[in-house]
Amino acid sequence: MDYLMAFLVGGCICFIGQCLLVLTRATPVQCLVILVILGACLDGFHLYDSLLEISEAGAIIPVTSIGHALVHGAMSEGGGHGFLGIGAGLFTLASTSISVSIVISFGVALLCKPRG
Repeated sequence: MDYLMAFLVGGCICFIGQCLLVLTRATPVQCLVILVILGACLDGFHLYDSLLEISEAGAIIPVTSIGHALVHGAMSEGGGHGFLGIGAGLFTLASTSISVSIVISFGVALLCKPRG
């Protein structure tokens, strides 16, 4: 049953992404950003945790988990340390590697001439 739920939830998330690509003519980068923001919004309303309980890997593997990880870290630290904890929370839990990837990508984009 666990495999089935992981397949269904992960498949639904990927189906939403594919519909964004095909129906709205969005670029892959725009689709990526929309899915990350969707994961962040779901975690902001405490809905992503229940999705994780139902499907586990089906909700962790898609790109929506990046938004979940960033917001979850910021919310957990912000509750205990206030406004400055929100910034510190971005660098806790699983968000460390994600935040480093974002910072490095931004730096490379500043140094190189991106296309498109």
